[in-house]
Amino acid sequence: MPIYISRGKFTAEAVKGMLAKPENREEAVSDLFKTVGGRLISWYLTFGHHDWLVIGEFPNEKVAASAILAAAAGGSLSDIETTVAMTAKDAAATFEAAGNAGRSFRSAGRS
Repeated sequence: MPIYISRGKFTAEAVKGMLAKPENREEAVSDLFKTVGGRLISWYLTFGHHDWLVIGEFPNEKVAASAILAAAAGGSLSDIETTVAMTAKDAAATFEAAGNAGRSFRSAGRS
């Protein structure tokens, strides 16, 4: 299954609530992903621009989006970004296919 990496921020209200009543969000996220047909690979609290990062497997982008939208609808998350990730094996196959396609492609403004 394709792998998706999502990252984002907690709202100030969410942080206040988790400070008052700490909780392990990994189980809740895992359950959400299972509900839509995906699987949580890992969940991380992060420093810097993003507060959290999750890695999950989903059958396709529609299923991945449904999990992210469901999480966002709760109102505790903001600035969510999701990226599809490829394994090294898939990346090598992609570069090979791009190289083959590029041999017959003419870039704009080039002869």
